[in-house]
Amino acid sequence: MSRTTEPPRRTLREAVDDRVVDATLIGLAGAVGLISVISQVNDAVPGYAWIRYADWATGVLGALALWWRRRFPVVLGVVLAVASAFSETVAPAAIVALFTVAVHRSTRATVAVCAISLAALTGYQLQWPETAVPPMTVFVIIGLGNLAIVAWGLSVRSRRALVAALRERAAAAEVEALLRTEHAAREAREALAREMHDVLGHRLSLLSVHAGALAYSRDAPAEDRARAAEVVRENAHRALQDLREVIGVLRAPVGELPLPGVENIPELIDEARQAGTPVELRDEAGVTTEDRHLPETQGRTLYRLVQEGLTNVRKHAPGTPVVVRVTGRPDDQVTAEVVNAPPTGPSSRPDGSGTGLRGLGERARLVGGQLDHGPTDSGGWRVRLRLPWPS
Repeated sequence: MSRTTEPPRRTLREAVDDRVVDATLIGLAGAVGLISVISQVNDAVPGYAWIRYADWATGVLGALALWWRRRFPVVLGVVLAVASAFSETVAPAAIVALFTVAVHRSTRATVAVCAISLAALTGYQLQWPETAVPPMTVFVIIGLGNLAIVAWGLSVRSRRALVAALRERAAAAEVEALLRTEHAAREAREALAREMHDVLGHRLSLLSVHAGALAYSRDAPAEDRARAAEVVRENAHRALQDLREVIGVLRAPVGELPLPGVENIPELIDEARQAGTPVELRDEAGVTTEDRHLPETQGRTLYRLVQEGLTNVRKHAPGTPVVVRVTGRPDDQVTAEVVNAPPTGPSSRPDGSGTGLRGLGERARLVGGQLDHGPTDSGGWRVRLRLPWPS
């Protein structure tokens, strides 16, 4: 399953909240402009009243233009800043536009709009000087006011960016957790498939050999036929028992029911001999007799190698001599190989799917080992496994 993270979509409630804020700001800008208008009613110079009317109209248009402040913040900020050089009533809307640029656009754009706003307000003061306050004080107030608006907007933008980053991180963590869960489930299925193949493949191959012998020995004495039937029954019982053990290990807490290891290799060889496969064990490393300790994971992997090798011999080269050889030393590596002689007759089974060898290769890679297999110079077949042997 694949998942991708997408930016969170705005909900209807968030969109409505934004419009409520916009309407509120329009109302505030208009109210501040109205207060300015009321304070200037008696200051109109006869013959120049149209200037005041134009100022008021500009303020109203500037306040209404704030409705589009989120879509065109920079353009609106520049236009209102320039207009504030000639209109006093548009100044509140210009301040809101500057704040919007600081929140929604880059720092470079914010600095540019702020500079234009400072220049425009300075130009207005030069045209209409304030006589009650020293000019330098007015310029300082204008500069500090603009800087305060910009700082406030940048703070809001940083907070929103932090919240968005935390949301993205949480979404990514959720996706990662889902992927880890899926990966763990897939590994568990693959481990179960390997165990089922190794266990049942070995037992069923023994059943096939003995059942075949029973089918071709119809003229044999009743005692021999009964003995062969008993072997078939015993191996069928062991197959069920092995299957229960595998399922029990999967259900039980870790380590409660150990799987067979390297010390059980002699039992595998005895079963193969009873099935008519001549097998010679050459344990030069002394791991099957517990003379030297081999870690549990490595031991279980060696066991599966011998099991898979003997199973393949029974399938494809029944009755041929087999040599199981184990070499190595601690602090280095341990090597196990199953080598069979060239087959003397046709294979008892068609070519397999290679699932067992692939699973064995996966086991080897999990513990840092290497598996290789192929024909020998004499025409037989070799399966070799190399594993690290920590002390």
